[in-house]
Formats: sequence, C-alpha cells, structure tokens
Amino acid sequence: MRLFLAFFTFAISLGTLAQDTYPAKTVRVIAPAAPGGNPDVLGRMLGARLADMFGKPFVVENVPGAGGVVAAELLAHAALLGDSGNLAINPVLQPKLNYSPLRDFAFITALAALPTIMVAPASLPANSLAEFVAAAKAKPGALSYGSAGTGSIHHLTMAVFASRAGIEMLHVPYKGGSAMVTAVLAGEVQAGWSGIPNVLPHIRSGRLKAFAISTPRRSPSAPEVPTAAEQGFPGFDIATVIGLQARAGTPPGVIARLQAAVAKIVREPAFAERMTALGMELREDGTENYHRFMREDLARYAAAVKQTGVKGE
Repeated sequence: MRLFLAFFTFAISLGTLAQDTYPAKTVRVIAPAAPGGNPDVLGRMLGARLADMFGKPFVVENVPGAGGVVAAELLAHAALLGDSGNLAINPVLQPKLNYSPLRDFAFITALAALPTIMVAPASLPANSLAEFVAAAKAKPGALSYGSAGTGSIHHLTMAVFASRAGIEMLHVPYKGGSAMVTAVLAGEVQAGWSGIPNVLPHIRSGRLKAFAISTPRRSPSAPEVPTAAEQGFPGFDIATVIGLQARAGTPPGVIARLQAAVAKIVREPAFAERMTALGMELREDGTENYHRFMREDLARYAAAVKQTGVKGE
C-alpha cells in the first residue's frame, strides 16, 4: 500500500495579493505545531531564506492544537490567513470540520516527507520484524504499541502494518511522540513507530531495537535500518508530508513565485543537509503534482481508515 499522510503543513497569509508586487509587506507563515517540532524548524529555515529572496519578513507563527484543526480554520474562515492543518487525516476522522482542504486551500508545493521507524525496547526477545510478527501472531492482543495519540501518524502506521501483517495488538495512546518514545524505552509498550530524530540516538546506543523504516527506500539519516518492503511487505510506504499552502483564491502568479522560490531553497546544500539531519526527505516537485498528490492521498487515506477501523477521538 502506498499511503502518504499530509500530516503537518504550513500555510501563509499573503497580505496584498497583487501578483506583480508580492509581497508588499510582512508575510505570516503559520505552523500548526509547537515550537521546536519539525514543522516549526522547517518553517523558520524556509521563512529566513524567503525573506532573503523577497526582501520582506516571513514571520513564523505557531498555532498548535487539535491536530492542526485550529490553524487550518484560520485559513478557511479568516481573511488572508492560511493554514492547511491536517489535510489527509482530519477530514476523514472528523467529518464535521469547518473546512474542506480541496475547497478552501490553494496548494503551493510539497516540501518534505518524514518517514517513521518501528522500534521496540532492547529487552524485547524479538530481534527482527519477522520475529516480532511471529510473536504477535503467537499471542493475539498480548503485545501493545504506543502512539502520539489516537489518529496520529504513529497510530495509523501501526494500524496499517498490523492489518498487512495479520496481527492484533493493543493500542496505547500517549500525549505526544516524546511521551510515546519514553514509554517504549521503559518497556511500558512493546513497540511504536516514531520520527527518526526522536529514536536514532537510542537505536545507536542499543536502548532501542529498530525493526523497519516506513518508506520503500532506506533513509540517509538511518541507512542501517531496513525498510518494511525489504522484509516481506512490498509497497509499504507511509510518510508524513510537510507542504505549503495559501488561502483558496490566491492568484496563480503569487503561487508560481512562491513555488519557484521554495524549489530553489530546498535544494541548496546547506538547507538539504539540515533537512536530512532532521530525518526529512525532499519532496518538492511543483504545484500541480502537489495538488494531484493531495487529491489521491485523501482517497487513499479514506480507504486506509475503512480497512483498519481507526476512529477519531
């Protein structure tokens, strides 16, 4: 199964939307996450370079809350504010949202994908993905896994994997990815999928076992971790995708200028190296491809939720 989740995104308040004078003043870059997270760090890196290129400030504003819903509703229902929130997850798990991604947002470009790694505590007897699956099959429901919360990328990745592997596990939601990793380290749960930066030091120190990465290619950040596809799960491909969008109705010329600027920035060696250090993989491939990707991803995600039975809170 190929499933990308546009889980964190940025959106921009474009101010005056004249194509030939954009930007005429400060641009707000709204990151639907707390300071220090990957969306926040990437947003500040990008904002600094966009300011250099356009000669106007690009100021990042953190608007966390409700999995990106709070920030997304700013774009959909307040003039000239922008944030796509959680584009693929919330519309399926929360059908009564006050916004529709394909109706209310103008997609500028994808930026990066963030794969996750399936980890287990060092004390777990299983030493490979195959051994873990065998243990889970031997005692259905006996093994537990943690997540950053119900409906999070960690929850959804394991739900899809368990469905593919034919295993039953107990889901234990925590309040955030860091809390989940702490629980795995302590052996409170037997597994979990996590972003690379949160677990790589523990993998290399021997405190965690790494069973698989969630994308079809090994990550440059953790080349020693095999893919799920290498281990008998062909087509397993799940990643958080970070992208940039504006309010629907933004002039095409403004979209094109921003897309071209971002395409240049994310391929700069220093910027690309920083993305790799954060466990990100470049996904910038233009506005048209990003819009098509989002349409396809919404359909794929709806199918995945139906298949796994994941419910929203």
